[in-house]
Amino acid sequence: MGEVKIEKWIYGGAGLARAEGHVVMTPYVLPGEVVQVEEVKRRAQMVEARAVEFTEKSEIRVEPQCEYFAKCGGCHYQMAPYEFQVAQKVEIVREVFRRVGKLDAPEEIETIAGEPWGYRNRSQFHFGGHSLGYKAAGSDRVVDVDQCPISAPAINAALKALRGLRRDKHFPRFLKEVELFTNGEKTMVNVIESERGVAKGFFQWLGESIPGAADGALEYEAAGEKFRVSHKSFFQVNRFLVDRMVACALEGASGGTALDLYAGVGLFTLGLARKFEKVTGVESDASAARDLEFNAERAGLKVKAQRMQSEQYLEEATKTPDFVLADPPRAGLGKGVVKHLLRLAPERITVVSCDPSTQARDVAMLVGGGYRLESLSVLDLFPQTYHVETIARLVKS
Repeated sequence: MGEVKIEKWIYGGAGLARAEGHVVMTPYVLPGEVVQVEEVKRRAQMVEARAVEFTEKSEIRVEPQCEYFAKCGGCHYQMAPYEFQVAQKVEIVREVFRRVGKLDAPEEIETIAGEPWGYRNRSQFHFGGHSLGYKAAGSDRVVDVDQCPISAPAINAALKALRGLRRDKHFPRFLKEVELFTNGEKTMVNVIESERGVAKGFFQWLGESIPGAADGALEYEAAGEKFRVSHKSFFQVNRFLVDRMVACALEGASGGTALDLYAGVGLFTLGLARKFEKVTGVESDASAARDLEFNAERAGLKVKAQRMQSEQYLEEATKTPDFVLADPPRAGLGKGVVKHLLRLAPERITVVSCDPSTQARDVAMLVGGGYRLESLSVLDLFPQTYHVETIARLVKS
């Protein structure tokens, strides 16, 4: 396709350039670099490309720390200094708020960052042929991986053990994907995809080499609380920033009643129960809801746990809480949940999001319904990748 100059990073991990009337998106490049690119895919006015030669490299470019970088699809930014990654993510969030939400982010955006390596407490690995590792970007091909520098030491120890056990003739060859989740001392093994069922004896066998592999749940200490996290329950992946994330989300929150939507195992709920007289946690996943109830009861906290969809709960709600915290999945709150929040009109709403696009959309709807965006925080829970967490605090105008 020829030579392009990279203008900026965009959400999704690519660098944006323009050529021949098209927007060209190329991964593993830095703003300001001049690159010879080759077309990979074309859609209307947009071209996905790959860099084949660098005419001009950025002076800030660094050597990636991982030998699999740009081979596996896990990381996107290892060629950039970490401080630059964080600063760029703030600008990407600003751009997404303008483009998607048609609103300006606050002039001052708080940034929360931590250790950029060894941070993941949860990682998924794929089996393919003789390979065990991550899938290549945009492909089902499995890249064989010995170790992952963004994963916690316990994850890498478990991966090494899995690679050794896989040579045993008794290892089930029908496994497709497993998830490793660790609290630093024990590592739980979850089968995500398999061609057929896996016997309990398999996990007990794994447990001889991977402490915690056969456990049905892990005990995880974070934000001054202890959480039981069962096999199918979600928990935040950055082991260094969980405490700061909770503190940021609950900053300034206090009063009589609080509602925690998409509560999970209670990461935010328990903290809310120490600040409010009455707290309700809403969680649709049965495993996480059971953990939420257990964690609140063990902590001696009064929490009303509701096992249902957040939108369903809000449809039936008539009393207005003082404070609402919502940590929805990547799809965001959506029109239904926002509509009911606007009807209930709590004084304050805090939305935690792992997708700036859906965050911008939801915040725009809340602002359009009478709320003011008081502050926005960017948390780099996923260093070396394009993923970013945001916390938006809104107050009723």
